[in-house]
Amino acid sequence: MNELGKIERPDIESFAGRRKLYCVANIYAIEDAPDDFRNLVGKYWDEVVSQIDKVEAAGKIKKIFCEIVSQKGEESLDMWAKINERVPEIIKKKMRDGGELVPFEDEEILGQYTDWGNCLRVVFTRQVFTKVLEFYNEFGEKRLQHIMTIIDSNLPEAEAGLLIMKDEDRARLQFPADIEVFLITPPSYDDIVRWFRERFRNRSNEKDESAS
Repeated sequence: MNELGKIERPDIESFAGRRKLYCVANIYAIEDAPDDFRNLVGKYWDEVVSQIDKVEAAGKIKKIFCEIVSQKGEESLDMWAKINERVPEIIKKKMRDGGELVPFEDEEILGQYTDWGNCLRVVFTRQVFTKVLEFYNEFGEKRLQHIMTIIDSNLPEAEAGLLIMKDEDRARLQFPADIEVFLITPPSYDDIVRWFRERFRNRSNEKDESAS
């Protein structure tokens, strides 16, 4: 895999004729997120837009893959507009530039995967949790297999695609050897990771103090 910012011009030229996938971690702020985190997320997406434009030196984006999207057309992005407005902004821009939004998810698989995930949040007994977790993992694997099939079958030789997906899910995908993967990780990505670490550390310290 290649991390954007570490690729020299001769390397860019060497990717001609290969399949390329530009991967963006889908990061967004929940409704009650602190302002400092919201600011970090806004900065992150500004930098993502800039880096996408740069990495397209290796190939213009022709196919667009985005988690939760299961249909063609801009109307399929209405849901994302309510959660993370930057995602539909980027996708619509790339569609205007000639990119095609590819239906990415199987609705039945995604629906059951989501439902089992919601069930995990409300079970109380170990036996039930274990059983629900089995179903959740089963449909999680089915979802990733479907996603990988969609990418592999819709990204022809020499074309470039854009993948917008949670980092932890993307990391579990096993890409074919002939797909050159570019990870778009702007500086603010590290700032966001650091924000979560500090927040976790502070909460752990608060628990230790309350327990003592």
